[in-house]
Amino acid sequence: MQSPQTIADLCALGGLCADRRGIPPRNRPVKPPSAAFARLFEAVQEGVYIGTIGPESTATIAANPHLKLMFGYPSEASEADVRPFDCDHFIDPPARLALLERLAGDGSVTDYLLRMRRADQSAVWVEVTAAADAPSADGSIRIEALVRDVSERKKLDDETRDIYHQLLQAEKMAALGQTISGVAHELNNPLATILSWAERLSQRNTLEEPVRRGLETILSESERAARIVHSLLTFARKRQTTRAMVDVNQVVRETLALRAYEQRVSNITVIDALAAGLPPVFADGYQVKQVLLNLVINAEQAMLSANGRGVLVLRTWYDAKHESVNLEINDDGPGIADEVQPKIFDPFFTTKEVGKGTGLGLTVAYAIVQEHGGRMRLESRANVGASFYVELPVTGGNLPPAPASAPRARRDGAADKATSASVLVVEDEAALASAVAAALRDAGYLVEHASDGRAALGMVRAQAFDAVICDLKMPRLDGKAFYRTLSAAAPALARHVIFVTGDVAGTEAEAFLEQSGCRWLAKPFRLGELLRTVREVLT
Repeated sequence: MQSPQTIADLCALGGLCADRRGIPPRNRPVKPPSAAFARLFEAVQEGVYIGTIGPESTATIAANPHLKLMFGYPSEASEADVRPFDCDHFIDPPARLALLERLAGDGSVTDYLLRMRRADQSAVWVEVTAAADAPSADGSIRIEALVRDVSERKKLDDETRDIYHQLLQAEKMAALGQTISGVAHELNNPLATILSWAERLSQRNTLEEPVRRGLETILSESERAARIVHSLLTFARKRQTTRAMVDVNQVVRETLALRAYEQRVSNITVIDALAAGLPPVFADGYQVKQVLLNLVINAEQAMLSANGRGVLVLRTWYDAKHESVNLEINDDGPGIADEVQPKIFDPFFTTKEVGKGTGLGLTVAYAIVQEHGGRMRLESRANVGASFYVELPVTGGNLPPAPASAPRARRDGAADKATSASVLVVEDEAALASAVAAALRDAGYLVEHASDGRAALGMVRAQAFDAVICDLKMPRLDGKAFYRTLSAAAPALARHVIFVTGDVAGTEAEAFLEQSGCRWLAKPFRLGELLRTVREVLT
């Protein structure tokens, strides 16, 4: 049991020695017996500490059992050996100095948050409420303190803050997605025009060889630009994907096989720790490989730029609690600075030199993982490498079924050219409409052009058509409104509509195309693909 001096100090901490707090003596409560306070001292479920804290050391007068438990001391440890405020118990040394300055200046602290170490060196978050005497000549301060373990509360606070940041990131991604989708649509129209005319010109037999090579260059560069737009749309919109049960370990092995030569000649050592018996995940294997390939290449570039060599570790495991397969990609490169980490998944943000990165790789990877119902996060400290974690759910949940491939139309050996079919091209981009119409005429079709849905409806009333090629987004009357009106007026022709659009996988457009059952092509398309689709629709 404690000495009378210690019990008195405990009473002071509870407010019974009230003259310290300015309460007149006549208003002080009557002190209970010392034995009752001794029992309270032993049983209270908060740490009680009475002692002195100096600049370099501490001395403990009293420490109750709960304080010993909180800081991991044996229950039989003497109170003099329980020194939670020693220097080595503070994870952040400046925090100890700040506490001393506050106690010396204010004489007390309330709910003062500290991150400290237990006896076994594990971390613990505590809140300290303490009263202090005036500092002595050597700078030590006598304190009476209540200490509360708030580790669980701090963990919940951190998780709440993480969820808040994830919501902010999701909102930012959604807003950027809408903007990028519109930009991509506008880019797809001129790209489709360039690609169509280059394809038409390259088919001429009278071209000189330098001209043919130039046209082939235009074609290849246009297709390259189309792939960039495709990546933008992958980020911007949820897309239909071909999903099946995928072995994540197999995807890892296939990706590493693709990089094996580059890693060997670049002095990159690969260590794979792939867990056996992983359950398959319902995913698009090609998209998962795209995510992994991007992360692996980024890690390689970071290690080579910093050290000229490196060690890459890939690890998989099953998280039974969340029913997910987890993948870690760890490198020993320079790491990612704290101030950069919040922006690492932002579109067009890159830490690479000009010309060595578009700033879209991680953005697209993040979007793919989210589309699969998973999560992707980064852990990194400067100069000690980085780890990216990808978590994919094992069950598909409410994921949409893999789209069935359209049945191939029967080919009866007929020549490419038609002889009597009439096609209406509804397209507001004059240059693209001209290229499409010319290609159809060359293939033997009779072709008319309308610049919007309203003009197209007037032409349908005036003459008969066998098929319609229609853009989705147009002024005055768009493709969706045109189709609904056409379905009511000429249902047979409505079954022969082919839609073309630069906004392939927007949620509204996707739902409309699925509901209509019409064939459709994504801009930019090849003319050969368009002609083949027209033949199939007319068959």
